[in-house]
Amino acid sequence: DNAFYLEQISLSEGSEEDFQYEDVSAADDFSLTEGDEDLDSAIKNLQEQTEDAQLVAKQEEQTCKFPVSRRQEVVDDFLRNFLVKMGMTRTLDCFQTEWYELIQKGLLNHEDVAFVPDVYVHNQLLGNEIKSLRKELDSYKQAADKAHGTLVKLQKERDFHRMHHKRVVQEKNRLINDIKRLKKHYESYEPLLKQLNEKYQAALRQKLLTSLERDRAVGQVTGLQATLRNVEYGLDCQIPVTSDPRPCKEGPTQKAIREAREKNQLTGGVACYDVAKDPTKQPAKGHPKDSEFPLDTRVNPYLAQSKGLASQTLRSAGFRLNGMMKLHELAISCVTLHPRKRILVTASDDHLWKMCSVPNGDVIMTGKGHTDWLSGCCFHPSGNRLATTSGDTTLKIWDFSKSECLLSFEEHTHVIWSCSWHTCGDFVASCSMDKTSKIWDINSERCRCTLRGHTDSVNSIEFLPFSNILLTSSADKTLSLWDARMGLCAQTFYGHLYSCNDARFNLKGDTIASCDSYGVLKLWDVRKVAAMLSVDLGPHPGNQVAFSPSGQVVAVASNDGTVKIVELGSCQQSSLVGHEDAVQSVQFDLKGDILVSGGSDGVVCLWS
Repeated sequence: DNAFYLEQISLSEGSEEDFQYEDVSAADDFSLTEGDEDLDSAIKNLQEQTEDAQLVAKQEEQTCKFPVSRRQEVVDDFLRNFLVKMGMTRTLDCFQTEWYELIQKGLLNHEDVAFVPDVYVHNQLLGNEIKSLRKELDSYKQAADKAHGTLVKLQKERDFHRMHHKRVVQEKNRLINDIKRLKKHYESYEPLLKQLNEKYQAALRQKLLTSLERDRAVGQVTGLQATLRNVEYGLDCQIPVTSDPRPCKEGPTQKAIREAREKNQLTGGVACYDVAKDPTKQPAKGHPKDSEFPLDTRVNPYLAQSKGLASQTLRSAGFRLNGMMKLHELAISCVTLHPRKRILVTASDDHLWKMCSVPNGDVIMTGKGHTDWLSGCCFHPSGNRLATTSGDTTLKIWDFSKSECLLSFEEHTHVIWSCSWHTCGDFVASCSMDKTSKIWDINSERCRCTLRGHTDSVNSIEFLPFSNILLTSSADKTLSLWDARMGLCAQTFYGHLYSCNDARFNLKGDTIASCDSYGVLKLWDVRKVAAMLSVDLGPHPGNQVAFSPSGQVVAVASNDGTVKIVELGSCQQSSLVGHEDAVQSVQFDLKGDILVSGGSDGVVCLWS
């Protein structure tokens, strides 16, 4: 009956299966494109906190509903449990030794050893529960702090995205207003465009009618000249007489014949020549200082020289590097040789052109005046002037005797790529990235004609020597021949698949060589307007092409740093290596003994 033992009991906390969870809805239905995972985790944390609060409330309710069962506990068991709980093992051993000694000696009265009141046991259980609740409270506080930080972060992101959304909406509304305003502006121009189109059609019809009337007038003038010649020799022209008694209107032919007969009677049978009435000698309306284009009846004096050189055996294997001249720090875009002297001019990206002697390389003159990189240069036929083109959209004429810029033409609206002098020296042509070419009169200092027809940048231009024919090449993959006097396109060559970078005549003027941006070299027959030969020198672009004076060798400046040589007779190809960067320009001298090349490395190479 006096045996006591320890017993471990567990308190049930109730089942959670029947617990009804409360749905937590988001306070704001604004959707975020970024940070969705953080929002889900924050909602989950809030749900867990709500569940924990409900569990605590339920536990308190269960504690009040089901109080701790009242059971008595003896003093010694209470003390033993207390010491075991506190880990006081040595005190527990001492207590048990003294306790059992007193029991064996009979000094401990059972009546004195009472039961421990239930309130102490109840307080002990409540203390344990308070400690566990405090631990849970600390964990809940940490979760709440973490959730608060996440919520603040999400609120900041929400505010940022709202602000960004408002800004995008404002920008969209502004663009919509701009588009509406532009549509209204465009609609206001539609009547004007329609009117201009009608005027253009009317002008075109008027031009056609004018051309027909001009042809008719030329025929009448020819007939009148023949009639005058017949009258001059005493031949009588029979004028048909109509049987209609009504007077008929006198036509221009009858009027001219009548006037000629009257003059013939006054001058004794010899017709007088009146310059004022000669339609071929009528002065054209224009600037009083305008130059006249020469007739295309002149003979190219270099043809005999080309025939002599054609008999020579000019082999590409004979070209060797004879010298190198470092003239510029930046790329050289063009080189040109003096028509009679051993002088070379280079144009560079450093805004300068330099004149030097060949082959010494001594700099004779330096030209400053352009505000952007130079793209081309060309000597005057007399050799005393120079034309240069630049990225600053200007064409400048330099006079060597005065050592200054003589003229500057600025009507192009984009980069000017190249220029070429007419053989007479009174005209210079230029081509530009604005899809046009222009012919400038040096005497009247104005643009005489604008050549329009290409649909993309015009990359090169050249006058056929001792002729009024112009050759242009364009990025629209075509070549064109133009009549410089009329400003009309006479022929167009189709065949290139890529942008044409350059095109040149041979000395005879019957063959054209052109190169494109894929390195394809083509030879064209001018009379047949057809391709004669196509040579693939790619895949690197061909920047410039040059005919030898004999017309049997073609040199191409390639972007791979070499000069490609093609012998037209045998179609043999070879490469001249000497530049460290892309070759931009090549040119033969008039004898064909020297080949000059300029590259992006700022070096001029002489090949002989």
